[in-house]
Amino acid sequence: MVAVTRMSQLFLRTLRDDPADAEVPSHRLLVRAGYIRRAAPGIYTWLPLGKRVVDNVAQVVREEMDAIGGQEVLFPALLPRDYYEKSGRWTEYGDGVFRLVDRKGAEYMLGPTHEELFTTLVKGEYASYRDFPVTLYQIQTKYRDEARPRAGLLRGREFVMKDSYSFDLDDDGLQTSYDAHRVAYQRIFERLGLDYRIAFAVSGAMGGSASEEFLAPAANGEDTFVQCTNCDYTANTEAVVIATPPKQDPSTQPEQQVLDTPDTPTIETLVARLNSIESLAKPDGGAFTGAHTLKNVVLKTRQPGHDWELLVVGVPGDREVDLKRIAGQLEPTEVAQADATDFAKHPELVRGYIGPQRLAELDVRYVVDPVVVPGSAWVTGANEEGKHAAFVVRGRDFEPAGELGAVEIRDGDRCARCGGTLEIARGIEIGHIFQLGRKYADAFELDAQGPDGEPIRITMGSYGVGVSRAVAAIAEQSGDDAGLCWPRSIAPYDVHLVPVGKAKPGEESDQLRASEQLARELVDAGHRVLLDDRNASAGEKFADADLLGMPTIVVIGKGLVDGNVEVKDRRTGERRTVPLADLVADLSR
Repeated sequence: MVAVTRMSQLFLRTLRDDPADAEVPSHRLLVRAGYIRRAAPGIYTWLPLGKRVVDNVAQVVREEMDAIGGQEVLFPALLPRDYYEKSGRWTEYGDGVFRLVDRKGAEYMLGPTHEELFTTLVKGEYASYRDFPVTLYQIQTKYRDEARPRAGLLRGREFVMKDSYSFDLDDDGLQTSYDAHRVAYQRIFERLGLDYRIAFAVSGAMGGSASEEFLAPAANGEDTFVQCTNCDYTANTEAVVIATPPKQDPSTQPEQQVLDTPDTPTIETLVARLNSIESLAKPDGGAFTGAHTLKNVVLKTRQPGHDWELLVVGVPGDREVDLKRIAGQLEPTEVAQADATDFAKHPELVRGYIGPQRLAELDVRYVVDPVVVPGSAWVTGANEEGKHAAFVVRGRDFEPAGELGAVEIRDGDRCARCGGTLEIARGIEIGHIFQLGRKYADAFELDAQGPDGEPIRITMGSYGVGVSRAVAAIAEQSGDDAGLCWPRSIAPYDVHLVPVGKAKPGEESDQLRASEQLARELVDAGHRVLLDDRNASAGEKFADADLLGMPTIVVIGKGLVDGNVEVKDRRTGERRTVPLADLVADLSR
């Protein structure tokens, strides 16, 4: 039988002041309301109210996963090195995971994700094509050694996650499983009351082909994404594709021209110099700008287990290079800005005057952003101190080794799909779905025997929901200045009863007696009830009721003499008077 929870007995201490280390609203509110407490950087304890919320989120996820045929399992968090050596990720993860050694010298990691374990489990249990398809999932604590944990639950070292994996015989089956998860995720986030977007994403270290993120728009979100104002195109900045100028005919461009440009190591000084050269043909627009120059940024990349290598990236001079965007596309390869030590090892690269013309013969890998289209002409470095070259043409004077989305996306960029305007927004990643393909099936030789006796290599999908992160995302989106505001689907309680009224010494007030009776009736009707039976002031009770954020707050106060109570909708702030005798029926509708 469900009991009434009394605040006088609840393990709860609310705070009036914000915690000193809180950077975002969800962190401040969850700590102040007594839902979580910091145990260490990026590691939190869930108190009774918080545990109810995270369990309720997990239950919504579990119900929707079961609805698409998922079956729940639970893997260990302590994982032997062997699995990850076989997939190559023991090295790929680098410093991003917690590693430990047992007393016998065997190496382990605390699980950041479980592709390897899922794959080997299915390999050990299933052998025939008749066994497939199958979808398995778990809801479990994961661990990542974040260098800078911040923002409370949004970027922690320990977090609760649902990860599921589909196993199919062919690509059509994978698409069916992927689509089922996509719809299930939409149902999950709708039930959680989250505003969300589905954005194209890069697969990164996960591997595979198709990849989409589910993002909860929030001013304090760590992910940046773009959305088109004209069509439904949405993508995170690592995966976004922007419209590019039309390709040009190299034969129509003027011959390359080397210019004396002393003391012009920056785009600004170069543009000023170009516009002062009377003999130099000016662009159709009349004057040179940064957009007519080609900036070549020297980076370095390192694949797991290998040494650093130089990478030069060409972008228009009026654009900045987005290292995070580049890293997202190259993951698990590490990316960093080249430093003085790197330039010292490569004296042929003249800082401030680097051009693409000689990079291939210098054995330096050179790529360009797609906006540097074939046939386009640029002013760029001449690889000599104090010298630049005009009319350097892609496809005539240089040919990059490839293209890489490198420019920092900005408001006003054009949509590659429809030509509309792109807007930048911030969001919290709450889910991610991948078509992994056969990366892990190949690593572990996961096959099924086909009807003809021949082996069929299984193809996989991977699907994650941040369960604890969703708690923070909901708090970010729905909280207000007064406190939290939970949707009914995950709130710790449906109804918060707040009796306010004076009692004679040693006696209960009429309001408290009425609240006790009302609480029992509400519980009998199927409601989860929190009763504030504390000997506290009305102001303290009202403040805590708003801070804790239950969907419905019922105040049993002065109106009781007329047989009425006040019902407040925490989300909208709407207040209404309801006869006490009708309240249970009213709230049960």
